[in-house]
Amino acid sequence: MSAETTLHYQPDILGEKFEQHIFKFSPDYDGEVIATLVRRLSDISSTKAVLYIHGFIDYFFQQEMAKKFNAQGFHFYAIDLRKYGRSLLPHQKPYFVKDLTEYDEDIHAALNAIQSEGNESVLLCGHSTGGLTATYFSIRHPDYPLIKAIWANSPFYDFNMNVLKKKYALPMIAKLAQQFPLMQLPSELNKFYVKSLHENLNGEWSFDLKLKPKTYTKVYLSFIGAVVKAQQKIQSGPKISVPLLVMHSSRTTNPKKYNIDAQTSDVILDVKTIEKYAKALQGDVTVMTIKDGLHDLVLSKKLVRQQVYDQLFAWLSSKNL
Repeated sequence: MSAETTLHYQPDILGEKFEQHIFKFSPDYDGEVIATLVRRLSDISSTKAVLYIHGFIDYFFQQEMAKKFNAQGFHFYAIDLRKYGRSLLPHQKPYFVKDLTEYDEDIHAALNAIQSEGNESVLLCGHSTGGLTATYFSIRHPDYPLIKAIWANSPFYDFNMNVLKKKYALPMIAKLAQQFPLMQLPSELNKFYVKSLHENLNGEWSFDLKLKPKTYTKVYLSFIGAVVKAQQKIQSGPKISVPLLVMHSSRTTNPKKYNIDAQTSDVILDVKTIEKYAKALQGDVTVMTIKDGLHDLVLSKKLVRQQVYDQLFAWLSSKNL
């Protein structure tokens, strides 16, 4: 069932012209469900907008990115998906999902809201699992008139694990997820990633460590199964109907102790497989490598992220967006 259509914006936790609206949906298998739309409107009169989808164990806090888009005449919107960030309710299991199509309701509600506010074109963008979700959504909705292009920032097109584990263990886990969705496995996420970002650790960014925690030790099998299903669709090389820009770091590392690699590489995903599966997609696909980029490229060091924005906006201009 669709969310309510009347929009009621309130000041957002980010301040600085950021506002939020809460979508209330029909209950799912865990009960009450909401998603939170955050917006920051451009001072430039425009009918073009961005819809951003965050990654796993994440929420929207990248204020600089929103302001960069605003300066280019884009109205900026981000969705905190159900059971994430602003949208996590006390009775819910964080990040729990059985199929990534569950997020369709959140994305449709956000796009309908964006259109209702006079926007005629949308750049759908996402980081990591959000990049996978955005690509998967677009492939399954090829004729969505509002979406004119996609920007995928280090999209989660494949698991970063050894070949044998990927070939034998991952399919077994995905099957088990159907019977035992609440079973958990060690997450294996590099523990230094968030440390490289937060201003009180080794980074420069301010965000809520309750909403984006330093570590996340276990992951539900249901999440793995949902991701595998979406990845299999991407990896089969389907056609994508709008221009797609995929960006990734120049290298992947897995530091065992905190060092410069944590600040100059992707410590979460394998950049080679991001590129491999991006290039397997049929359609207008552009792949760009960002030297010394972090997993979330817009959180890289200043000179690196400026390269991200320069190349992104040049690409958008080349597509008349």
